[in-house]
Order: sequence, then C-alpha cells, then structure tokens
Amino acid sequence: MDSEDLERAARTIREGGLVVYPTETVYGLGADALDPDAADRVFAVKGRDRSKPISLGVPRFETALEEGYVEANERERRFAEAFLPGPVTLLCRRGDVVPDALTAGRDRVGIRVPDCEPALALLERAERPITATSANLSGEPSARRVEDVARQVRDEAVVLDGGETPGAESTVVDLSRGTIHRRGALASEIDAWLAEN
Repeated sequence: MDSEDLERAARTIREGGLVVYPTETVYGLGADALDPDAADRVFAVKGRDRSKPISLGVPRFETALEEGYVEANERERRFAEAFLPGPVTLLCRRGDVVPDALTAGRDRVGIRVPDCEPALALLERAERPITATSANLSGEPSARRVEDVARQVRDEAVVLDGGETPGAESTVVDLSRGTIHRRGALASEIDAWLAEN
C-alpha cells in the first residue's frame, strides 16, 4: 500500500465509511469510533451482537487521555507504558465522547495501540479513533490475509492490503478487576506483570 491508499482509507473513515486494515494480530475493521452510525455499520457488517462492545484504536495511549476518550489511573498508565503499542487491549473508564453504540452502554472501553506501521499511519491520518475489531463475520475465524476476509465485509469497505499478519489475537485486560478477559498475545508476560503490580 502507498500513501495514496492510506489517504483514501483515512478519508473514508472521516466520511463515516469502513476500512479493512492490517495489524500486528489480524485484519481489523475500522470506522470512526466516535460516530454512532459508523459503529452501527461495523456491527451490522460483521453480524455482531450489539451487546458485545467494540474497542477503539489510537496512535498513542496518551492520545486517548488527552482527547478525553478515556480516563486512566496510575496503574493503568504504568501498564500502558509497559505493553503499548502492542497486541494488547486495555479496558479503561470511557469519556463522555465515546458513544454507547460502541460500548454496549458499559462504562469501560477497550483501548488498542497497534504495533503495526500501516495501522498507525491510518490512525494518524484519520485524526480520530478507529474501531478495533477483527474484520471477520461474527463467529468466523479472524482473517490473516485480505482474501480470508469475507466478501460481504470487503464489499462494504476500502481495503488496505498489508500482506499476511502474525495472527495471534490481542489479549484483553481489565485492571479494575485484575482480570484477563481474553488470552492472546503476551498473555504470560501480562500474568507476570499483574502478579508483580
């Protein structure tokens, strides 16, 4: 992909559309995470149960704090410093700008800072947080290659082809409960951090 592809994808995000993009885990389905209609489109295209929250991606954890997407306590900030960017989703208390459509009305939202150059470039150019959910139909395996993304998802989105991705799901962590909601990449390292912190 080149600069033109990234600019077209970023413009699509800003205009409320969908983008399939590579990460250091699997392909993601991106939309403006602060736009309830765009979030609804993500749920609809994936066939995802609306009671299951969707995370949001930012280029830096500090961006989420500075822009008021989330609040984070000292322990959450230390965790973010240790593991982000990386294949980890950190649940934090959401700010008022984050719509209920994204979080299923819950008071926490997952923050993802991908350790992947094309994904970070898209986030920087879009100038807003992007939904961070896998670009698969709900219940189907996550996609590591563009051709593995269901045709009905690709047909609704601008597609950024970054080749094959590593494939491990991100690990989802809720420090307010001291729990790992989903074990994926770096889970053992996170276990060790939680035991020591």
